[in-house]
Amino acid sequence: MCSKCKQDCLDLSFPATQAQASAGIVTLSARLAAYGLPVSKADDVKIALAEAINNVVKHAYAGIAPADIQIDCCLCKDKLVIQITDTGKPMPNLRLPDGPPAPVDAPLQDLPEGGFGWHLIRQLTSNIQYERRDGGNRLCLRFDFDEAP
Repeated sequence: MCSKCKQDCLDLSFPATQAQASAGIVTLSARLAAYGLPVSKADDVKIALAEAINNVVKHAYAGIAPADIQIDCCLCKDKLVIQITDTGKPMPNLRLPDGPPAPVDAPLQDLPEGGFGWHLIRQLTSNIQYERRDGGNRLCLRFDFDEAP
């Protein structure tokens, strides 16, 4: 139960593998839609969620055995808060990357494969917070909206 809006929270846990992450993102997106996430925010949420979860799989568990990723969501009247928790490696310097967009002023064959994720997450969310606590990472994404769910 969300203490601020008194709504039940949605939660989901899955192993930090690419296949399980993809399935988890699809499941959570469907559950949020059924729960009343405004259609106007659905794509933003799905993209930001996919970028954040894929970062956990690719970076937090790089070179170590994957454990579970825990997702907790609270959909209130004017916002959605998603907390992503894992026990992988911490963010470099224990803080979120700055997230400037990767340069795209290069020939097509020289364009970077990555480097867009954090910039995209920052553009799609209203607020991002990260903390490392008790051997785990906690990333909180907030999406504000005017429509009532």
